[in-house]
Amino acid sequence: MTDLCSKCGAHLSSPWRFCPLCGAEIPPQAQQQPSAEAEKAPMRSAFSGMFFGVIVTPMCLIVGTMLCLTGLGAILGVPVIIGGILAPILGPMICLGEPKGKCPWCGAKVTNVFNASSFDCHECGKRIDAHDRHFIKAA
Repeated sequence: MTDLCSKCGAHLSSPWRFCPLCGAEIPPQAQQQPSAEAEKAPMRSAFSGMFFGVIVTPMCLIVGTMLCLTGLGAILGVPVIIGGILAPILGPMICLGEPKGKCPWCGAKVTNVFNASSFDCHECGKRIDAHDRHFIKAA
């Protein structure tokens, strides 16, 4: 935005509410609106990956400890324990446990984070039903 202040004529290149030089209020229509692109979540499918990691961690720690007590600790037990410690971090990174597919309306990639029976597409905003890990158009 490269508008001019109505009071002092200063260049307004930022979405400010007041002129940086004279302090005059800038009308709302002259302010730049934030783009919809900036509102998207930076990481999808983190919830189910974290859920997977929280479930796997105790199992890996128990199995790894048992292997360490049997004498196989350096070979098998320690790597299993390390995997258990890293599971809550790695789960969201590789997006485990979520139904993934394409929107039946617009073809955008979508995931069903909370395994809901229906949800809205993040691209087109239309309703999608989820049945047996497949996405279909909602009625």
